[in-house]
Amino acid sequence: MSIRFLYNPLLTTIAAWSIVVYTTRCEALFYQRMTVLNKHAAVPLYLQLKKLLEAQITNGTLAPHSRVPSERELSEQFGISRMTARQALAELIQEGRLYTSAGKGTFVSEPKIRQNVQALTSFTEEMQHRALKPTTEVVRCVLEPAPVGVARNLGIAEGTAFVCLERLRLADNEPLALETAWLSFAGVERLLEFDLAGSLYAVLQQEFGLIPAEAIQEFEAILPQQLERTVLHMQEAAPVLRLQRTTFDSERRPFEYVQSLYRGDRYRFVARLIREDRA
Repeated sequence: MSIRFLYNPLLTTIAAWSIVVYTTRCEALFYQRMTVLNKHAAVPLYLQLKKLLEAQITNGTLAPHSRVPSERELSEQFGISRMTARQALAELIQEGRLYTSAGKGTFVSEPKIRQNVQALTSFTEEMQHRALKPTTEVVRCVLEPAPVGVARNLGIAEGTAFVCLERLRLADNEPLALETAWLSFAGVERLLEFDLAGSLYAVLQQEFGLIPAEAIQEFEAILPQQLERTVLHMQEAAPVLRLQRTTFDSERRPFEYVQSLYRGDRYRFVARLIREDRA
């Protein structure tokens, strides 16, 4: 199955990532108004409780970082077993809607950042669009020979000099992504002279006249290494979304190859799928 993105005619493969399922408006309103569980309904009690809590998170009754009632409190409030309450909470934790703090309880997570993968935008642009303050910590920026894999993705000879740029991307001082970009274009060595703690694409356009026009992206869900988890301030066993992208200019020349790790507990990627005509 191919996926066609609106910003260019290239096909992008999305691998091993969660499928986003949207509930209907009527269902959402039903659970928002619900105050008791229906023990005679076909819907399992744990799922009713889970939907009720999701509705309270969505409508703001349960605000980000507010404490959620414990298993015992939910059990007493709704007249259900603690095992039923535990299952509802466990699924919400697994999905990233809730998080636990040792010795303190269970709390509401910050809402996930929805990023449209049909548009070729920078991290800075995405965060500013959401009224978040983007910042960047440059970990490494060097000129070095291209290894085989990077050279192949950029269409250059092995050993050709390119810039390797490693950065930690933050929004409102919260680490969200680790990004490593390899860049190759005429005059790329001059890139080392600029402050790259802001938008890389803005520097490329203003200083080099280089405008990103198209990209091929691949996604997969993986478990991060301990160092990556620590840098991104993630809990144990939380997944990350690994993004690999080759970016092209207006003449379809590749100039950037990127590998990024996005926090799975803070990001949700959304794509519009268009079915191709089949004979």
